[in-house]
Order: sequence, then structure tokens, then C-alpha cells
Amino acid sequence: MDMANFDFDAVVVGAGAVGLACGYALARRGLVVAVLEAGPIIGEGVSARNSEVVHGGLYYATGSLKARLCVQGRRALYAFCDSHKVAYDRCGKLVVANGPEEVARLDHILDQAQLNDVEGMVRLTRAEAIALEPELQCDAALLSPESGVFDSHGYMLALQGEIEVAGGAVATSTPFEGARALPDGGFEVRAGGADPTTLTCQRLITAPGLSAQAVAATIEGFPLETIPKGHYGKGVYFRLAGKAPFARLVYPPPIPGALGTHYRRDLGGQAVFGPDLQYVETLDYAVDPARAVEFYTYVRKFWPGLADGALMPDYAGIRPKLHGPGEPQPDFRIDGPTAHGMTDLVTLFGIESPGLTSSLAIGEEVAARLGL
Repeated sequence: MDMANFDFDAVVVGAGAVGLACGYALARRGLVVAVLEAGPIIGEGVSARNSEVVHGGLYYATGSLKARLCVQGRRALYAFCDSHKVAYDRCGKLVVANGPEEVARLDHILDQAQLNDVEGMVRLTRAEAIALEPELQCDAALLSPESGVFDSHGYMLALQGEIEVAGGAVATSTPFEGARALPDGGFEVRAGGADPTTLTCQRLITAPGLSAQAVAATIEGFPLETIPKGHYGKGVYFRLAGKAPFARLVYPPPIPGALGTHYRRDLGGQAVFGPDLQYVETLDYAVDPARAVEFYTYVRKFWPGLADGALMPDYAGIRPKLHGPGEPQPDFRIDGPTAHGMTDLVTLFGIESPGLTSSLAIGEEVAARLGL
């Protein structure tokens, strides 16, 4: 089939931040892109239920996709927000340590951040940290000045606008139901919803977050043995009733499998704590008020001034993890033809934190895996 006979140059499955960033990267290269979203609006899944943090790139293993794409993505994200008037606050982040064991871990985090080319990292004494944030309790800290928070929905709307200006389309309430490779190249894609249709494309990218495994399995001929097992990692958030105590992000050292419960002041000036980590079997977004007990204990390690009754249940998110409880946290999976053997197909798995920060760089990586 000739290129001119395809309905689209590329189809992207999933209109979260990563799917839209992939569509944007391809549109920048002159491709006409369709982004298919099962939900009624863009970015209502993983992208709508996170911390909206711009990560510095401190923790990720040397040479990993997470390390490289987080740093590249962060730099690109701030520039994109500037050029598209998307709100952000490059407030900086403090990684705080209490006790000798946590203090010793700061050295490793600092070394890793420097290996990852994270700019401006500073080791702080207790006095220096408290001078920045007087209500803080810590024995030592690291300052990451490039970390921040931003308007993730405004960002996704800007990506959608760029795709549409380039002649592409973002189709909501249009679930991907399967695809098959065409004999002469490209794919036939089945899309459902109120008006089911079949369309053709030269290239196919799957970035549907929590349904990544299920989507890959509906592509005819896809090697099922290459699909990694997925896990749902639920995290809940509590909002503070009262004035935000810190201007900067505050993170204890990471916990196994995640960055752990942290503090942020959102763009509206309110303080939010979370997420924790609990493995679940279903997409349950309820917030159990009883989990506040653990939050009070955890938060008071770095903010002893947290008053009883000040935390209110807020929201929950679920992360598409590739590791279960007690297992080491793996890298992003961005699988191109060399991984699964299917030409012009890229499948993404396990794009959790720092996926939002990395999204523009992930889009560029996907384009590279397609030879663009």
C-alpha cells in the first residue's frame, strides 16, 4: 500500500501526556497523526491522578531510559511550557534526611544525580535547610533547584492543539479494539465507540498507560511472550487544611519501588501529601480516610508541626508498574521492532513516574525507534 493511501501516517493509542507527546513528536516531523482515546476526555487516567511534579532526574540508574529521558524531558518541558504559556513553578525540591541511615543515603543520591547530569544540586546542612524552610525537621538535605510543579492538563491541551494544527486528530470516546499488520506494510486499526470504524496507518504506537498489556495483546501477530506482567500501584493523597508550610517540594529518601510520600504546594497554593503505595487488583480510586494515620506518622518526621485533624482525603492515582511487591523497580519499556519483530510498531509499558516529566523526550525516543 502506498503512503498516500493510508488514512493517517501514524496512529497513537492513548491520549494521556505520553501518548499526546508521541503524537506531537511525530507531527513535528510532518506526519499526520490520529490519537485514539477510550475515555471521553484527554488525560483522564494516569495523567490526571499524579503529583504534577517536574522531576529533576536524581535517582534513576546510570544509563537507564528513566535517567536519560527524565533529564532531557524536564529541560524540554520547561521550554515547552514557556512557549505555550503553560503555568509552572520551578520551586525546587529538598530531599530531607533524618537519622544517620538516611543522611548516608544522601551521598548516594547526590552522586547519582551528578552522574545523571542533573544541574545545580547542592548538599545542605541542617541549618542551611531550615534557613530555607523554617518549619522543616531534618539532619541534612539535598537541594534540587530544577524540580518544580506544573499544570499538566494545560500541557496536554497544548499538545493536542499542536497535533491538530499540524492536520492530525485527537479522537476521544474512541477505544482501540485491535490491529493487524497489512501485507505491504502499515496497519489496519479497529476503533470502537458510538461510531465504530476501521482505519489504516503506516505506523502504530501504543501508549495507553494502565491498559498497555491488554492493548498489545489485541495486535494480531504480536509476540505475547514479550508482554511484561503488569501491576496496579495505587497511591492516595491527602490535602492540608490550612496554610502550606513549605514553598519547595519536600521528599524523604525513596522507598522500595517508589519515591514515597512527599509534600508539594500546588499551583493554587495548597499543600498536598502523597502518594503512598499499595498494590491493588482493580482500578479502585477510593481514598480510605483511615490511611491518614500512616500519613501523620510519616509526614511528622520532616514536619513535626502537622496538627491533628489537618489532613483531608483528596484523591487517588494508580500507576502502571512492571514490578510487584518486594521486586526491584525496572526501567521504562519502549519496545520497537528490534524487541517484538513488527515493523513500524512501538509499544510502551510501565510508563509511570517520571513519565510525565519525561513525556516529550519519550516522544522523541519513539520517533527514533521508528527511524524518524
